[in-house]
Amino acid sequence: MKYFGTDGFRGEANVGLNVVHAYKVGRFLGWYYGREHKARIVIGKDTRRSSYMFEDALSSGLTASGADVYLLHVTPTPSVSYVVRTEQFDCGIMISASHNPYYDNGLKVINGNGHKLEAEIEEKIETYIDSEEDTIPLATREDIGRTVDYAIGRHRYIGYLMSLATRSFKNIRVGLDCANGSSYSVAKGVFDALGAKTYAIGMDPDGTNINENCGSTHIETLRKYVIENNLDVGFAYDGDADRCLAVDDQGEVIDGDCILYLCGCYLKEKGELNNNTVVTTIMSNMGLYKAFDKVGISYEKTAVGDKYVNANMTEYGHSLGGEQSGHIIFSKYAVTGDGVLTSLMLMEVMLEKKRKLSEMRKGLKIYPQLLKNVKVADKPAARGDADVAEAVRQVEEALGSNGRILLRESGTEPVIRVMVEAETEALCERYVDQVIQALQRKGHVVD
Repeated sequence: MKYFGTDGFRGEANVGLNVVHAYKVGRFLGWYYGREHKARIVIGKDTRRSSYMFEDALSSGLTASGADVYLLHVTPTPSVSYVVRTEQFDCGIMISASHNPYYDNGLKVINGNGHKLEAEIEEKIETYIDSEEDTIPLATREDIGRTVDYAIGRHRYIGYLMSLATRSFKNIRVGLDCANGSSYSVAKGVFDALGAKTYAIGMDPDGTNINENCGSTHIETLRKYVIENNLDVGFAYDGDADRCLAVDDQGEVIDGDCILYLCGCYLKEKGELNNNTVVTTIMSNMGLYKAFDKVGISYEKTAVGDKYVNANMTEYGHSLGGEQSGHIIFSKYAVTGDGVLTSLMLMEVMLEKKRKLSEMRKGLKIYPQLLKNVKVADKPAARGDADVAEAVRQVEEALGSNGRILLRESGTEPVIRVMVEAETEALCERYVDQVIQALQRKGHVVD
């Protein structure tokens, strides 16, 4: 597609994604969902400066097409999904570029079931954006839409999260890094209400500091904070709070793979791991699969992207899935990745088992992993080259059952990603470079 990628319409604000785009997205959605009744559409946003501008542009387009718009204001992406599916909205729109820098932004459209918008509708939006003639009628008189303050929707989402906790967090020292993003309006309030002694950073958004040296993309900040304040656990969210990474009491990172391991084992013990299966992507660490094999948990591997994880979970009825990056889906409670929900689930594991995360993770050995991006002239030609394939085969043979290599094309950039897992970092470096040299010898690599 031209505008919509795997995570909505994203680009630098007023460069790749501008207010005219947002207005036309609103015009189309207001008309599309309002053909048989007055459309009701809910909008959330993160803390980027441009999010306010896009909120206004979307609202203008939607109301001009006759839709009523309900504003959640600054709120996590999963809250939009929750409100849409529990309060019968036609669709929702989240204004965010997730973990990207502040100057980027995005429009993520969520359908009435709380899932990402269907590709065929995105294609129709793109056609409308590029059309020279505006074929969608403007609403007139009493049919013109209105905007409604709907902060109550965010409060209901907060109440829902609190209702999921099975026990008090009293006397637990918890660190939160809210990335100066969406979670600053939700996470600390939830943990405080549940009784935790909460220490929060990344709580001062100014429109330009979202994800800046904070949050799940800069986990080192939380690691230091947990150690300095002698905390029991820490949780870091990304800009729109649909991801969560954790830090244990020793300051070690609990990534998405480790979260899947801890929660997978816990749900299996409780008899709540549907089909005895956890859904992962091909980027999950080999150590996770070896650990699952030891405890008798099956697993699926999907393409990279939480939408593929979600599609697999929906089709087969699995209860747990996610990505190494911290997009974790608990299908019993949500239909999308939810950072704050994930942190609550990890708290439940800790409290139920009466053990620290640093103790429970010992059954998981994470193999060193190295990923290098190589800019190439032609991705399919590079990946399909017989000599490159032979170089990959030789690495596979050398690694045997103690490692793996993955060669894949980027979906958005002119690069081939070369990833190796092995028993040491030196082996990872050697084998990644071995394949890159094959790409260079055949003239695929460009500067």
